[in-house]
Amino acid sequence: MIRSIVDAFIEAPIVTSFTRLGYEARKRLDGWTSLDDYDLTGRVVVVTGATSGLGHAAASQLARCGAALVLVGRSPDRNQAVVDQLITETGNESISHVAADMGDLGEVRRLADRVLADHDRLDVLIHNAGALSTERNEAPGGVEATVASQVVGPFLLTTLLLERLADSAPSRVLTMSSGGMYASSLAPSDLQMSADDYNGTEQYARAKRAQVTLNEMWADRFGGRGVTFHSMHPGWADTPGVDAGLPTFSKVMGPLLRTPEQGADTLVWLAADDLPLETNGRFWLDRRPRSTHRLPTTKSKDTAERRAQLWAWVVQSAGQDPAT
Repeated sequence: MIRSIVDAFIEAPIVTSFTRLGYEARKRLDGWTSLDDYDLTGRVVVVTGATSGLGHAAASQLARCGAALVLVGRSPDRNQAVVDQLITETGNESISHVAADMGDLGEVRRLADRVLADHDRLDVLIHNAGALSTERNEAPGGVEATVASQVVGPFLLTTLLLERLADSAPSRVLTMSSGGMYASSLAPSDLQMSADDYNGTEQYARAKRAQVTLNEMWADRFGGRGVTFHSMHPGWADTPGVDAGLPTFSKVMGPLLRTPEQGADTLVWLAADDLPLETNGRFWLDRRPRSTHRLPTTKSKDTAERRAQLWAWVVQSAGQDPAT
């Protein structure tokens, strides 16, 4: 009870909660188990966006824990360089890669085919790929690129791998979201920003809100099959993506930003610990479940009707219905 009260005081102000201050305080407060203590030998883990930032930090720790990793990134050469690096650093030779752009649905389908062909089980699917773009671009299918790579592509990949995940139960699907989604309401009709009013930060926040909502819906609809769905946010971490997408923020907040390893801690913990299997569809920060709303305006717009609209649109955009 005392620890929960102290955590609530840390959580209330965003600066203390999202920066390294919150990370360090909660780590001491709750006496976290070291990630190095987890043994994931024999478990197969797919990590998208694994060649830099949070994804690279998570992949490195998962490799040290002994997991068989499939790293996903857009560049085959860069992917292979990371595979070679991790094998050298960790001694874990069960690391492979597949080149795929998560915004290109054809490549997502080929990624799923490779995973299914190469592995007879799948214990953890981690959706981490995605970046904040200052300019509007479209993915090959015509969907705005941020939405395609962070909403539609992950939805399709989960759908295509769902049977293998269920056969490997208890398994997990984990989504790296962002605290930026707190500022955005669920609005399926406005999920994609037009060229006229495009703002990269806002588009990113809308996509992240959709991710978190879909995570809850996946848990409601398919959690009974032995698959646990969780999303989380890393706090404010010092990554190449933040430097490129939010340079002023990165410069001003630099001394308080978390390291990539600190930002990825909860993601790895969700993949390794038994506690996350006790619930489904939660949103996490620093190894504790958190509210998905900080503002009454976003909560009031999170309606059953809008959720149904979002699910229907993503199914149509992905061209694949997990219910069939």
